[in-house]
Amino acid sequence: MPISKEQKQALIAKHGSHAKDSGKTEVQIAILTTDIDQLTEHLKANPKDHKSKRGLQQKVGKRKRLLKYLKDSDITRYREALEKFDLRK
Repeated sequence: MPISKEQKQALIAKHGSHAKDSGKTEVQIAILTTDIDQLTEHLKANPKDHKSKRGLQQKVGKRKRLLKYLKDSDITRYREALEKFDLRK
């Protein structure tokens, strides 16, 4: 179950530099994190849903690649993103 259009717009407005800045790395990480949280809850209730499990693994991999890109390009934005999205506890 994907996130709603309103949720996505709110994430873009919160983490982007302007209202239509959906390409910023932090915005993409925020959207993926929200998707991952929703899929995790779905899989707790439906443990045999293997297609959703595969989709979750793909989203986690994409977020990992985006975080690696952010770490390599700008370490301060990377550290801020880890704190902002409560990753790497």
